[in-house]
Amino acid sequence: MLFSIIVSLIILLYCLAILALIYGFKKVTTINYLGLKPKTKFSIVVPFRNEAENLPILLESLSKLKYPIELLEVILVDDESEEEFQVSSFKFQVSVIKNIRVSNSPKKDAIVTAMQIVNSNWVITTDADCIVPGNWLLTLDNYIQLHDVAMIAGAVTYACNNSFLHQFQQLDLASLQGATIGSFGINKGFICNGANFAYTRSFFQELNGFEGNDKIASGDDVFLLQKAIAKSPKKVHYLKSENNIVTTKPQSNWESLFYQRVRWASKTSSYQSSFGKGLGLIVFAGNLSWVLILGSWFLGLSTFQNTILVCTFKFTVDTILIYKTNHFLSKKKKQYLLLSSIFYPFFSTSVALYSLFGKYEWKGRKFTK
Repeated sequence: MLFSIIVSLIILLYCLAILALIYGFKKVTTINYLGLKPKTKFSIVVPFRNEAENLPILLESLSKLKYPIELLEVILVDDESEEEFQVSSFKFQVSVIKNIRVSNSPKKDAIVTAMQIVNSNWVITTDADCIVPGNWLLTLDNYIQLHDVAMIAGAVTYACNNSFLHQFQQLDLASLQGATIGSFGINKGFICNGANFAYTRSFFQELNGFEGNDKIASGDDVFLLQKAIAKSPKKVHYLKSENNIVTTKPQSNWESLFYQRVRWASKTSSYQSSFGKGLGLIVFAGNLSWVLILGSWFLGLSTFQNTILVCTFKFTVDTILIYKTNHFLSKKKKQYLLLSSIFYPFFSTSVALYSLFGKYEWKGRKFTK
């Protein structure tokens, strides 16, 4: 009886937290204005390692940007790739430089390395396996001209096929993007994605870059965002625009997906944001409670009615947030929603518990927090 009451209270707290994010998501206005003449010069920084297959696709999408080439440069930072990447001829400036390793984080080092040669104040980071939309920079430029801003977070989605593995990742990413947008909507922004992240070089320097978390292997995006919000919250915005959604590749197998999510989860304990830590704990407790109450029902320790009630409440709020976010990200019909909702708490709980050990593999390397 006591167990059921505790689990029910945790699920109630979880549902209230997700409802707050849904409210925040609705509060963030969608902006697609493109009426101003471009003025902002951008440096696009792409850290990479062994991405010879993906980089030409990214560069091809960059070549299709509806933006003046004189206001654009691309800096590719090679982090010890096994084969040297050769750049073809492009109408915009592309530089390939070697990463200078000084910390435990290759990606942070790559961004710091690129900062030494950027020729603009605005820097955008993205990943080698991404594709950017044609109005990506134009949307950012217009937003910058209309707002007093020094850092802008943007959306990321997956290019998925119809397999359960891909659709599961899309629904998982939709929940993460929903939490990202929702947290900004209630003025509690704490997370973003480095595949679509812009900030001024001067603000980066003002924040002393990644100083203070450069010993943590991941988090080039999240920790910088949290430092920025702690220092100057009004200068940090989320740009919710269909013209600003970057598309990336989902993982090709479950092992890679698991390690990627472990890498993401391993950052949570080092968050500067108390809201981010608290929300992470609530989400973990909510998913763990779902697993436990389902297990207790199978063992005859919980009633069927209580189990169904708890599962229904969690499924409902999760579905609302995922539906709203997925509609914004892709407008494609959701598949495997019920199956994903059943499987996700087991997957998420396993990832969270495994991440406590602080070890994961990525790009052929082993890392600790």
